[in-house]
Amino acid sequence: MNPLLDFSALPRYDLIDSAADNSAIRNDVGAAVDQLLSEGRALIARLTEHGSALDWDHFVAPLSLAGERLSRAWGMVSHLHSVLDSPALRQAHADNEPKIVEYYTELGQNLTLFEKYKALAASAGYGELSATRQRIIDHEIRDFRLSGAELGEQDKARFAQIQAELARLSTRFSENVMDATKAFAIWIDDAHVLQGLPADELQSLAEAAQRDGRSGYKITLQMPSYLPIMQYAENRALREVLYRAYCTRASGQFQGSLDTALEFERAANHAAQARTAAQTDEWDNTTVIRDLVALRTEEARLLGYANFAELSLVPKMAQTPAQVLEFLLDLSRRAQPFARADVDELKTFARDTLAIDDLQAWDVGYASEKLRTARYAFSEQEVKQYFPEPRVFEGMFRVVHNLYGIRIEADQAPVWHPDVRFFRITSADGRLIGQFYLDAYARDSKRGGAWMDEARSRSRALGNATAQTPVAYMVCNFAPPVGGKPALLTHDDVITLFHEFGHALHHLLTAVDDIQLSGIHGVEWDAVELPSQFMENFCWEWDVLRPMTAHVDSGEPLPRALFDRMLAARNFQSGLQTVRQIEFSLFDLHLHYDYPLTTGQTVQQLLDQVRSQVAVIIPPDWNRFAHSFSHIFAGGYGAGYYSYKWAEVLSADAYGMFEEHGVLDPVTGARFRDEILAKGGSRPAIESFAAFRGRAPQVDALLRHSGMVAAPAG
Repeated sequence: MNPLLDFSALPRYDLIDSAADNSAIRNDVGAAVDQLLSEGRALIARLTEHGSALDWDHFVAPLSLAGERLSRAWGMVSHLHSVLDSPALRQAHADNEPKIVEYYTELGQNLTLFEKYKALAASAGYGELSATRQRIIDHEIRDFRLSGAELGEQDKARFAQIQAELARLSTRFSENVMDATKAFAIWIDDAHVLQGLPADELQSLAEAAQRDGRSGYKITLQMPSYLPIMQYAENRALREVLYRAYCTRASGQFQGSLDTALEFERAANHAAQARTAAQTDEWDNTTVIRDLVALRTEEARLLGYANFAELSLVPKMAQTPAQVLEFLLDLSRRAQPFARADVDELKTFARDTLAIDDLQAWDVGYASEKLRTARYAFSEQEVKQYFPEPRVFEGMFRVVHNLYGIRIEADQAPVWHPDVRFFRITSADGRLIGQFYLDAYARDSKRGGAWMDEARSRSRALGNATAQTPVAYMVCNFAPPVGGKPALLTHDDVITLFHEFGHALHHLLTAVDDIQLSGIHGVEWDAVELPSQFMENFCWEWDVLRPMTAHVDSGEPLPRALFDRMLAARNFQSGLQTVRQIEFSLFDLHLHYDYPLTTGQTVQQLLDQVRSQVAVIIPPDWNRFAHSFSHIFAGGYGAGYYSYKWAEVLSADAYGMFEEHGVLDPVTGARFRDEILAKGGSRPAIESFAAFRGRAPQVDALLRHSGMVAAPAG
C-alpha cells in the first residue's frame, strides 16, 4: 500500500525512503496526490449536483473529511521536504505542488459550492447549528471571496496563475536559503584560530570534521556552528568571514566563496579551506522577492484591496495596516531610548575593554557576550552546563502537568530520522489526549529555525463516539550531543523549546471536535503566538527552572546566585532586541502596504530606509538580510511579522494573571487551558483572551517584562 494513503493511524515514515537516489518517493507522492485529487473532484461533483442535500452532515462534513485526507498526505511530503530534504524528495514536491495549488484554487473559486454555503448560512438549519459550526460556515464564505470566487472568468484564470506562481516562488525562496547555507564550510587545522571557543564547542566542530573524514575543525553556517563563533571566537577575521557569508546567503552578494576563505587565511595567517559556493546566482533570491511582492500586490488588487497588507489583515485581529503601523511606531518610541543606551554602552565597553574602536556588525555578538560576562559575572557557556537536554524535558513536562493536570511520556512511532523522538499526552485518568514528534538537532538536510506543525488534527467524524486525537511535529535546530554526553541547551535554547511546546499544546489540548477550528485552525494569525510566547515566561521562574537543571559533570542544580545573575541580565539589551524586531516588522509591513513597485526603489533600499528611521545599529551596505527572511517570503508571515510583538502584548498580560495567583497555580492553569488552549479558533481570539483575563489586553506587562518602564540611566 502507498504509505501516504494509510490514514488508519500514525504516518508511516518507516515505509518512506526519500534518499537522493530513490525514485520510489516520487512515484508514491505522485500516485497519492493524483488519487486524492481525483476523489476530491468526484466528491465536489456529487455535492454540487442539483438537488443534493444541503446540511452539515451531508455537505460540510464530507468536504472536511476529503480535505483532511489531502492535508495529511501532502503534510507528510511538506514536512519531509523541511526536515530530510533530498533531490528525489525535492523533485517530488516540485512535481506535485502545482497540482495541489490548482485543486485548492478550483475549490475556492467554485461558484456552485460558494452559493451552497451562502444558502446554508441563510437556511433555518444554520440557526440550529452550534456557534462553532456557524463560525466555520462564516469563515468558508469569507474564504471563498478571498479565493476569487466572485471574480470574472478572466480574472479567475489570472488569480489561479498567481496562486501557482506564489507557491513555486515561496518554495524556491526556502530552497535557495537552505542550499546557500549548506554550500559554505571552512575547515581549520590550527586550534589557535578558534581561541576563545569553549571546549565543548571545539569538540562539536571537531566531530563535524570527522564525520566528513577530515582532521581539524569544520565550521558551517548552521546555527550550532555559526552562533558560538560569533559569540566567543577572538579571531575577528574569522567572525567577519562567517558574518559576511551568513548575511549574504541566497543573494547575488553571497560572500561564501573560496576567495573569501582565502582572505581569511591571509588575515589570520593560518591554514583554512572552504568549499566553493559555485553558481551562487542560482540561489539568488533577489528576483524571487521582487516577483513575490508584485504577485501579492496583484492578487490583492484583483480582490478589490489596495495592497496585500489590507488583504492579509482580513482574517487577523488587527483591522487596518494603519493600526499596525501606529502600534509599531508607538512601541518604537518607547523602546528607542533603551536601545540607544544599549548601543552606547556596548561601544564604550568594546573600545575601553576590548580595544575595538570601530565596532562592526560581526563584533556585536562577541562584544555583547563579553559585556554580559563582565556586568553579570556569568556567561551563556557557564549556564549551558546546567541544562542537559533530558533534564530540561523532564522539567518542561512537569510544568504542564502542574498547570493542566496532563502527563507526558515517551511513546513509539515510525520516525524519519534516528534522532527523532515521540511522546504521548494523557489525562489524569490515562485517556489519550494527543501525541507529538520532536526533531531537536540541526543537520544539513533540514531548514533552519524552529517550528511546530500539525501531523493530524483533532476531529470527530459523523457517528463516532470518540474524537480523533491530534498529533504535532516539534522541530528545533539545537546542537547535537558531543563527547558521549547529553546535548546541552543554552538558556535561549530552553526558551525556544518552551515556545514551540506552547504552539504544540495549543494544537494538542483543543476541545473542539470540528477540524476547521480545532487546535490552531481558525485562530487569527496575530494571536497564534500567544500560547507560545506565554510559555517562555516560565523559563525565568526559579521554582520552575531549578528542578530542570543538573550540571552535566557534577549533577549539581543551578545555583541560586547564578540564577539571580541571569535574572538581572534578563533584559540585557532588551531595547536593542525590541527595536530590531520592530525594524523587521516595519520592513514587512511597508513592503506589502505602501512599497512603490513602479518607482524603481529596490527592496534593499526600502529596508535601508526603514533602518534609517528606527535602527540603532546599521548593518554594512552589503548585508542582504531580506534574502533569507523566510518568515515573510516562505513561512506565512507576509504582512504579518508584526504578530510577534502584537501577541507578546497578549502573552505578557496573560502571564500577569499567573504572577498574581501563583505561576504554577492549577486553577489559573485550568482557566488558561479552558478559555484559550481548548477553544482553538471556535471564537475570536480577543474573546478568548477576555474570557481568561476578565478584561481587554494591556501593554503594561510587556513593558515591565522587557525592563522598559523607567527611562534608562544617563
